[in-house]
Amino acid sequence: MSYEFLVTSMIVVLLPGTGVIYTLAYGLGRGFRMATVAAFGCTLGIVPHIVASIAGLSALLHTSALLFDIVRYLGVLYLFYMAWSIWHGGAMSVEERKDSASSGRVIRNGIAINLLNPKLTVFFLAFLPQFVPATTVGYTLAMTQLALVFMVMTFVVFVGYGGLAALARDYVITRPKVMKWLQRSFAGAFGLLGLRLALTD
Repeated sequence: MSYEFLVTSMIVVLLPGTGVIYTLAYGLGRGFRMATVAAFGCTLGIVPHIVASIAGLSALLHTSALLFDIVRYLGVLYLFYMAWSIWHGGAMSVEERKDSASSGRVIRNGIAINLLNPKLTVFFLAFLPQFVPATTVGYTLAMTQLALVFMVMTFVVFVGYGGLAALARDYVITRPKVMKWLQRSFAGAFGLLGLRLALTD
């Protein structure tokens, strides 16, 4: 496993995306434990994309505009639904209750957020093979090992984001105007991410 892979993976994981925003929202709204649950769900959502990339199924997604669009628009609709849910005080709203959301529902939403993003499958198709030499014996095993490391890094970084959000929670819950602004900011962020996904070629 190369140093370049670790550095590149860390940069990719640190970049704010749907998973980071999802985890931050739960860190602020429900505390560290639920942020960890959210991070776990988002990490699980990566698994199907990695499996598809290793199995070569992502090549089909890459070459089939129709299939890509179907998955993409399902993802867009789901992100818009999350934005609407947050805006109207859904499960991710920033509030004083701790751990009131169902862990199973938080995990399912986290999985869906990443599962319905076809860009991840295409990303792993282009990303992982770069770090496996063509002469490698056991190519599938090498790809799997890289994918597992990427997932561990994703989970650790997301938990870190959630932990920082949880630390700010006490400040936030005592200031209703700040809470309302954050709630609308998260809703707007999901809406923008859905729009960006909709405009993806």
